[in-house]
Amino acid sequence: MTIDNFILRPMNRSEVDLAITWAAAEGWNPGRYDAESFYQTDERGFFLGELNGEPVGCISAVAYDRYFGFLGFYIVKPQFRGLGLGIKIWNQAMAYLSTDRNIGLDGVIAQQDNYKKSGFQIAYNHIRYEGVGGGVVPPGIVELRTVPFEKLLAYDCQLFPSQRSLFLQHWIEQPGSTALGVLKDGYLTGYGVIRPAYTGLRIGPLFANDEKIAEALFLALLAQNPDVPVFIDVPDVNLQAIALVQHYGLQPIFQTARMYTKGMPSLPINRVFGVTSLELG
Repeated sequence: MTIDNFILRPMNRSEVDLAITWAAAEGWNPGRYDAESFYQTDERGFFLGELNGEPVGCISAVAYDRYFGFLGFYIVKPQFRGLGLGIKIWNQAMAYLSTDRNIGLDGVIAQQDNYKKSGFQIAYNHIRYEGVGGGVVPPGIVELRTVPFEKLLAYDCQLFPSQRSLFLQHWIEQPGSTALGVLKDGYLTGYGVIRPAYTGLRIGPLFANDEKIAEALFLALLAQNPDVPVFIDVPDVNLQAIALVQHYGLQPIFQTARMYTKGMPSLPINRVFGVTSLELG
């Protein structure tokens, strides 16, 4: 098969939906309504590869700011693998983000050696756990929409390498989602979001100042949808987070490696009980 007629171009908004369906086909179980949140974060950071006019591959390279970017949705459709298209797509994304930024990604085991060749190093692993929703909401939980957005943004900036105002505005308002928080003296001490995925529901993020706050939020999120499969991606370096999900009977189903080009950002990973997403960090 000739690849002379292969082109790479920026995606439009509807084509991000296509990338999400491809991610679902890979078994990654993305959120059903993630596309809007993702695209609004960096409208120029999504690329589609076409061969003879047919979409065959994609990647996202979201530039949060001058200093931090994140790669995701690195997919070539199975029947077009082995033709050298993947490296063309990869090079486009890396060029877009440039070497000035610290670039992060979550790499599946099969690709981690390839990412290392491009300068990525493993910081830790994310383990996806699966459980079932149900239970009751503990006291002290508030709807995140009742919290002034600037307080949410200030809290989130403590736990993410960049301010992500546009992303958060869309993320906490996804259809079918629930966003909850815990306040102390008027300030957030933790928050979490649960949203519809292709299978069941995904929790992410789950940020909290300590394990007791994390547990309350976790139980409140589980209680939103009884008897529905629930998934959460937990940093393996946060032992309290691992203990929390295991205590409530969740089981590990797969893992990825969080990798960076310029080293792990200086963040309190002990307060990250569930990552926001594997696609945008």
